[in-house]
Amino acid sequence: MTPVIELRDVHAGYGRIEVLHGVSLSTVPGQVVAMLGPNGAGKSTALKVASGRVVPQRGCFHVMGRHANGTEPDLLARAGICTIPEGRAVFPNLTVTENLRMMTHAGPRMGDVEDRAYATFPRLAERRRQLAGTMSGGEQQMLAMARALVTAPAALLLDEISMGLAPVVVDELYALVGAIASEGVAVLLTEQFARAALEVADTVALVSQGRVTAIGSPADLRGELLDAYLGGPGGVPEEADTLRARELV
Repeated sequence: MTPVIELRDVHAGYGRIEVLHGVSLSTVPGQVVAMLGPNGAGKSTALKVASGRVVPQRGCFHVMGRHANGTEPDLLARAGICTIPEGRAVFPNLTVTENLRMMTHAGPRMGDVEDRAYATFPRLAERRRQLAGTMSGGEQQMLAMARALVTAPAALLLDEISMGLAPVVVDELYALVGAIASEGVAVLLTEQFARAALEVADTVALVSQGRVTAIGSPADLRGELLDAYLGGPGGVPEEADTLRARELV
């Protein structure tokens, strides 16, 4: 099966600072690939390459088998690559309905947009007249995901969707990620808090110091994940990484 998104030996960074040192990974329709690892590992940079926001300095970025280095993010979005960046990707001063209406510029009818959004996220139907900025963090994240889904994406890129959310909300969001993948959408995500992501991931790419150090099923990489978050032999973990490691025990 042709990967929807593929990075081949990608070197990338910002200016003269190289963050990724030969990253290779891919995701096919219906597959959830989770990039996990400690702070500063390069996960978000890899996701920015996959969304067109960072151009590889070396190596190749492919979308559905076609070379895509340097392709503008808006063209990738039209090709079905939908990104939900870290934070709440919503318009806080617009209502839920108004946020959804923005997606009709991509072609879908408003009725179809609302039907899909509210069927997937019933809570948004209850909040349809509420300003997005006054909703809870979890509800804002649901709205961001709803806005993405109504465009019928080929791939969904998720950057730290658990950020600042209660564990029960994170579990709910990741259950929806699993449901989205089951419809044939390729999912590539980054996470620092690994537990919920591991529940839905088919494949884990362990990222450390700008490299994919291991790739495999969640069960196969349990020991490597613990080493990565705890710093490995002789490493000195940050407190936050220690807390994330405890989730895996």
